[in-house]
Amino acid sequence: MKHLIILPILVPLFMGAFLLMRPRLSASTARGLSLLATWTLLPLALLLLQRANSGQLEVYALGDWPAPFGIVLLLDRLAALMLVSVAVLAAGAALYACRGDDKRGPDFHALFQFQLLGINGAFLTGDLFNLFVFFEILLIASYALLVHGAGPARVRAGLHYVVLNLVGSALFLIGIGLLYGLLGTLNMADLGLRVANADPEQAPLLAAAGFLLLVVFGLKGAILPLYFWLPSAYSAASAPVAALFAIMTKVGLYAIVRVFLLVFGTAAGPLAHYVLPWLWPLAAVTLAAGVFGALAAHHLKALLGYLVVISVGMLLTGVALGSVAGLAASFFYLVHSTWIAGALFLLADLIAQQRGAQGDTLNSGPQLAHPRLLGGLFFLGALSVAGLPPFPGFLGKVMLLQATGTAWPALIIWPVVLLGGLGMIIALSRAGTTLFWRGNSAALDVRLDPVQLAATLGLLLGSPLLMALAAPLHGYALETARQLLDVTPYFDIVRGVGP
Repeated sequence: MKHLIILPILVPLFMGAFLLMRPRLSASTARGLSLLATWTLLPLALLLLQRANSGQLEVYALGDWPAPFGIVLLLDRLAALMLVSVAVLAAGAALYACRGDDKRGPDFHALFQFQLLGINGAFLTGDLFNLFVFFEILLIASYALLVHGAGPARVRAGLHYVVLNLVGSALFLIGIGLLYGLLGTLNMADLGLRVANADPEQAPLLAAAGFLLLVVFGLKGAILPLYFWLPSAYSAASAPVAALFAIMTKVGLYAIVRVFLLVFGTAAGPLAHYVLPWLWPLAAVTLAAGVFGALAAHHLKALLGYLVVISVGMLLTGVALGSVAGLAASFFYLVHSTWIAGALFLLADLIAQQRGAQGDTLNSGPQLAHPRLLGGLFFLGALSVAGLPPFPGFLGKVMLLQATGTAWPALIIWPVVLLGGLGMIIALSRAGTTLFWRGNSAALDVRLDPVQLAATLGLLLGSPLLMALAAPLHGYALETARQLLDVTPYFDIVRGVGP
């Protein structure tokens, strides 16, 4: 069982390579193999979650080279939680794609598996260089998935997305090159030890490296002012791709949490005061910009893209607090926001299919053929993503507001979060009334695909499921935050006294 930790990387790697090298497989065979590999990740992630819940850090040294000399994978509570989040999301997106979206271009399922390989690897890696490698794997796959099916809108959005991420990759290399040149290591735990004991004259260059990494992760996580690529990219992508992309911003946020708590956290001494204070204003303006974008959106998928930006601001707020309660609120909100955002992208496609040429444009069009069913699902998703009681989004916001206490951050967080929630309600209400109540012609004869409906419903049901499991999930989130803030066990691994 010691090799279980590497299976979330090996399964999509081998399946993606097999599907790429066997292009003559029938569509049904390729779909079956892709679904098998994707759904296998869910029990694997749940097993790893159970193991991580013991609180013991688990290190997997590739080639049996010990840290910090070799490549290591690291499993803790946060990594396991992220693996479960992406496994559930990918299961729904892959099932939805098998009803026709995968045949709009070549090699969809191979690219889908490589995307999962990059995402899972980024969550499990224990060193910065391999974080860069897995970032590049998921980005290269996402470039092709974004333009899958062609079309001028996708090519235009894909070009912007590629150029920005190439710039981000260059900055990432410069940042890790600075750290390696100064400290001689890229293992994150070892970096934390060496930054804490760095000479004062190295502080300016180390701070510069930290700022470069913050810019890179901010670009991946769609933090203002680096979020402008997201709404156009997500609205141009096909529905299952946009749904899977709901986890992409979380990869950037995960990297911020991992690097800036372990490497540039409180153990870094004065260096912690160079970078971390910037998270406050970035979180507030990102959330506010997402609300304004959602209110101004003219397409449903663009509106949902801005809701993803809002969730980024919400999550970054909890990280900026830097406390156990703040981090726990972010982790609780992360799982819910990821699944609901993915479900809403799939639902937006189901709605667009019934509106003919109008698609997801927020203008009056044909009446929907299934207004009660789709309207009910949209209502459920809107209530959940807007954070109204008793859904998990509401609980996450309450936890976040409670975590601020009565200190000065409350003067910023409370108005931004509450007014942001009001803006989300207004934007979603406007979209719902336009799509379901303002039909100006007879419904088109378009039937709902039962498999696509099942995939969408499965992700939407994640909201009541999380509501029922709110107490144990909150407890897990609290323990995750405590584990991350206590960096000593991570350092012990490098010292040779850990597991």
